Amino acid sequence: MLNFSKLLSKINRWFIFLVMTTIVVGIVVSTTLLVNYLRKEEIKRINLLSKSIKIQKELTSPDPAILDLLPEILNINSNIPVIVTDKNKVPIPNEGYHRNIPDAVWNNPTKLKNLMQKMENSYRPFEIEFPDGNNQFVYYDNSALLNNLRYTPYILGLIILGYFLFSFWFMRTLKKTDEGFLWAGLAKETAHQIGTPLSSMIGWIEVMKLENPQSEGVLEIEKDINRLRTISERFSKIGSIPELNDTNLSETVFQNYEYLKKRISTKVKFQLHLSKEELWINHNKILISWVIENLVKNAVDAMKGSGNLDIYLYEKSENIIIDIKDTGCGMTKKQTRNVFKPGFSTKKRGWGLGLSLAKRVIEEYHKGEIKIHQSEMGKGTTFRILLKAK
Repeated sequence: MLNFSKLLSKINRWFIFLVMTTIVVGIVVSTTLLVNYLRKEEIKRINLLSKSIKIQKELTSPDPAILDLLPEILNINSNIPVIVTDKNKVPIPNEGYHRNIPDAVWNNPTKLKNLMQKMENSYRPFEIEFPDGNNQFVYYDNSALLNNLRYTPYILGLIILGYFLFSFWFMRTLKKTDEGFLWAGLAKETAHQIGTPLSSMIGWIEVMKLENPQSEGVLEIEKDINRLRTISERFSKIGSIPELNDTNLSETVFQNYEYLKKRISTKVKFQLHLSKEELWINHNKILISWVIENLVKNAVDAMKGSGNLDIYLYEKSENIIIDIKDTGCGMTKKQTRNVFKPGFSTKKRGWGLGLSLAKRVIEEYHKGEIKIHQSEMGKGTTFRILLKAK
């Protein structure tokens, strides 16, 4: 069911991506077609203007209605910039032979020449041929509307793409926030549920100690009960800001090692490698111990209860480093990318909570870093915790 849900979620994301892409492409294509249509219509209007000039000049006794043709055509053209020149490509100053040209440009020869050059680069001028050889040229360019429409599809595409990226980021952030509240709530509820029977067990241990205070069994059970109390405290701290009141990290790691080595398989060669000098850093002993225990148990599972497991604690380049190295099955690149994500687990019955919470403890509470330093299939994995020494 979980795999099906993930597959469905992935299909939904791809479906949304394809829909958004189709919309953007559709807008670009449709607007491009509209721009091309308007461009052809504007060229037709300039062609009509050229023909009207030719007809008006060639008629020897023109009809008054025909004489009114050119002004009407010019009036229809309310947005296309037009300049009519003589055969030497000098603008004809007569009124009606230029249209939609700013006065500041028309009255400035340099600006007018630059504008005509720009027009010629965009469109080849229409040449009006006359029998006497005094041909004329009609220069023109896109209307302001057409120029604006040329960039509209790209602007719309960027807006839609920006909206899509923002929505994706927002939903992703919301999901992470919800997951954070979920894990924190689950951890606190677990601590609460453990606390009730634990209190009862503590009471019974005190009774048993009265009857036989030196019983080895009672002492070992007491150690495990104290461990359960520590675990309960760990879970209760998830979701709250812990106090970093402990300082001797070497002692914290050593005590954790001493507890764990008695409770893992004797087939695992478990060793601790401490630096010669004790390492001091502000930390929360309960949470750091929980992270190490979680990594150690994962390593034992990866080795299937048999192999070499080493913990290294040392200082390097202003960082205090804890390496937990195993000789287990190793991980694929995909697993190393996802191993710290909530809900991801390589175990059939795993919840995928341990490493996710460990990452939160190290990075959010201790401002450090936890990562997979090295992993190779069939040879093992090394988890690394980095804490700032200063």
